[in-house]
Amino acid sequence: MTLNDSIVSFKDVGKVYRIGEISVNALRNVSLKINTGEFVVILGPSGSGKTTMLNLIGGIDSATSGEIIVADNRVDRLNEKELTAYRRRNIGFIFQFFNLIPTLTAAENVDLALELSDERKSTTSLDILEQVGLKERADHFPNQLSGGEQQRVAIARALAKHAPVMLCDEPTGELDFETGIKILTLLKQLNRTKKQTFILVTHNAVIGNIADRVIKLRSGQIIEDNLNNSIIEPEKLKW
Repeated sequence: MTLNDSIVSFKDVGKVYRIGEISVNALRNVSLKINTGEFVVILGPSGSGKTTMLNLIGGIDSATSGEIIVADNRVDRLNEKELTAYRRRNIGFIFQFFNLIPTLTAAENVDLALELSDERKSTTSLDILEQVGLKERADHFPNQLSGGEQQRVAIARALAKHAPVMLCDEPTGELDFETGIKILTLLKQLNRTKKQTFILVTHNAVIGNIADRVIKLRSGQIIEDNLNNSIIEPEKLKW
């Protein structure tokens, strides 16, 4: 697959959550394509369907209707065993909450991801931590790291899989402004050097300025889908 090929495709995708007798339409007949190597920011208020869209791409939730294709996989047709293999090969997750294992060092957290990766024979946790500027902190436990350092370990863990699609759910939400800018700078750098597709969900509209493309959701529907003709570097952001 080359740059500008479609790596994510939604066709008339709907997602309905049922809570007792109440039905909540999280997504309503959403269609879109995301190209390989794009850095896409998905914006919208709480409840707009942003995280639901990310979860469907990641195969950690299932669509109620429609067709989802990611990296040539018909995700909506995969069974649980196939979904596990799909996530392992194709998806890297970076969350608002770092989800590191507290009893493992930074290197051991990354090693755990490498064990599940096809990259384990060609790279080491130290190599990956060096990519995110944390090689010297490899032997530190999460509680010995700052919030920004913990997020960088989480990014290193996601990188260990060398997944073609990186899903980022509010990755700066728990960080102060300066640390958040450093994390966004790192994500953009990885997008450019590794040609991975980054899909970043946020409620912070300012972050959309660093993206190749901005998709806005409201009430489960796409209300805007625009290419960004004036991309700025993360260090120039203000909010």
